[in-house]
Amino acid sequence: MPDPVAVVLPKWGMNMVEATVVEWLKGVGQRVEEGEPLVSVETDKVEAVVEAPVSGTLVEIVAGPDEDVPVGATLGVVLPQ
Repeated sequence: MPDPVAVVLPKWGMNMVEATVVEWLKGVGQRVEEGEPLVSVETDKVEAVVEAPVSGTLVEIVAGPDEDVPVGATLGVVLPQ
């Protein structure tokens, strides 16, 4: 059985330290494809989406809407398939 893969908040700019989760585009239990938009986030400069790192099933949402998360934090977990 493959190991779960964390969906992490990437650093898009040199001054970026955190972002706010706006909304999840997929729910727990739904299938996702690698590169598919998974969660919408917002920084003080831009709104962007974090893509699924692998194809599989979204098994956990760690950071919900309106939560502020630091760069590198786990937003959710995908079980590869």
